[in-house]
Formats: sequence, C-alpha cells, structure tokens
Amino acid sequence: MKSYVLGDMKVPVLSDINLKIEKGEFLAIMGPSGSGKSTLMNLIGCLDRPTEGRILIRGRDLHRMSDEELARIRGLEIGFVFQTFNLVPRLTAIENVLLPTFANSRSNDPQKRAKELLQLMGLQDRMHHRPGELSGGQSQRVSIARALINNPSILLADEPTGNLDSKTGSEILQIFMDLNNEGRTVVIVTHDPEIAKYADRVVLVKDGEIKYN
Repeated sequence: MKSYVLGDMKVPVLSDINLKIEKGEFLAIMGPSGSGKSTLMNLIGCLDRPTEGRILIRGRDLHRMSDEELARIRGLEIGFVFQTFNLVPRLTAIENVLLPTFANSRSNDPQKRAKELLQLMGLQDRMHHRPGELSGGQSQRVSIARALINNPSILLADEPTGNLDSKTGSEILQIFMDLNNEGRTVVIVTHDPEIAKYADRVVLVKDGEIKYN
C-alpha cells in the first residue's frame, strides 16, 4: 500500500498490490493517467518506500534497508530510462553516461565502458555532443547507455517512447527487446497497447489496484 498525507487527509494511491516479477521477464505496466502506475514503478525502483507491506528484491526486504543501502541498489542493480531523457544539458553524451559511476561503479574503466555503450547505441560520432545537439532518439539512446553503465540486471523505463516518433520509438523498443534477450529484466510503464505487445506479460493498474496480470 502507498498513500500520501495532504494536510489532514490521507490519500491512498496504491492498495492491495501483489506483484511478482520473474528474473529475465519483460513486463509492461499499463493504466490511465492517475492510475498509480508511475508510483508502482517508483516503488519497484526503490525510489520510494511503501506505506504498508513489503518489497523484496532477490529475497531482500527493502523496508529494512537504510537510505544508503537503497541508493547502492539503485546505482548498481537497477537502470532507469525516462520519457524526458533527464540528461544534464551542459554535459556531453559521454559525460551524461558516466554520471552514475561517480557514486557507484562496477567497471575498472568506466570511460571505456561508456564509449563501448555509446558505440553499441550507434552514437560513436555523437559522444562529445551535448543534449541540445542531439535528436530525441539520440537523447534516448544516451539515456539507455547511462542506464546500462553499471551493468544492472533490471531496467525500468517510464514511457520511454512518449516523446519520439513511431519509427524511432520502434527502434528504442527493439533495443529493450535485445537487452531482455541478454537476460535482463525489463519493466516498462506505458499507456500504449502497441508498446505493451512487446512484453511477455501485461499488468493493468486502475484506481490504485492491479486488475489483472
């Protein structure tokens, strides 16, 4: 359960959520605006804590962890991709990709890995360009490279194609499918049934509850 306090009122956002995500699964979370799907994503990604109940990752209870422990899990085990890219405007593509390594890093040579990821994304000639010099599709590829820099086992994407044209959106979804085929768990929040077709399983969130999965 997740609720927020507004003045003297307690406003429930999610209730009676019981969801298990298997390792290596490609899951789509669907629902209308205000349904609670983004809140559910934040809980899965350790960006927020439940008001009641427990969240387990590989058997570990997140509710018992300190903020520092949760930050380490977010930094090393979970990669985030957002609709608005969330790139730092003054930094180049490769500098944006390297950002997560400043707090946590699994690589002995983050610079080398960042270059390899940008090459994998087809951005070898855009490494030193700033976000304002990139297209929407290129910016999202930088965002995906940044999410992968610490080699996480879980990728969470919130409307990752929402600001892209249909062709570029399909290319980005293919990247997610390829990453899932490598064994990574992929969870995408979307309102688009066409995007949900890429997933192994679809969960519908409505009025703060899971209606089917």
